[in-house]
Amino acid sequence: MTIRAVVFDFGGVLFDWSPQHLYRKLIDDDQERQWFLDNICTQVWNTEQDAGRSLAEATRTLITQYPQHEALIQAYYDRWPEMLRGPLKEGVAILEALHEMKMPLFGLTNWSAETFPYARENYPFLQYFRNIVVSGEVKLIKPDAAIYQASLEQIRAHLKDVKPSEVVFIDDVADNIEAAIALGWQGIHHVTAERTRDALRALGVNL
Repeated sequence: MTIRAVVFDFGGVLFDWSPQHLYRKLIDDDQERQWFLDNICTQVWNTEQDAGRSLAEATRTLITQYPQHEALIQAYYDRWPEMLRGPLKEGVAILEALHEMKMPLFGLTNWSAETFPYARENYPFLQYFRNIVVSGEVKLIKPDAAIYQASLEQIRAHLKDVKPSEVVFIDDVADNIEAAIALGWQGIHHVTAERTRDALRALGVNL
């Protein structure tokens, strides 16, 4: 088997992102904080921004629904960089090793088009990618098959005639990996960096 390209998800693989990092500063009580993130600023709500909804519209809509939580809702995107604690060093080490061996690298991430520029500006390792498909920019979102096709088209712009089976996708969400595999890609469910390295080696990528 020949792997001609490696595609990385970002959150949970290369970046330590969590609303908890911010809201621990804003809501002291653990149960109250978890209730707020489970019921007000939810992951489902955040995913709509990853799919292309503007941050302003999202914030305005939620404040209209829950005016008593206006300050906490407004903080979500006003202080969004505080949710991005930084790189996950072991995941980035895999990325750097692949870069050093000149493996073509691509990104495929569920991320708002409005917040992603912050990552580009502050994390130089993103320069290793030949192309990054950002869900909020293309208004498609994993695990929708269409976003994988958009990524494959970008890969083929750099690597002529690459087959899905020659592409391996690394993501920390099992559903996203299953969607890639259903389209003929190789997939690695990222649980630990060590297991991901072993899985790459099993595919013939000798790190």
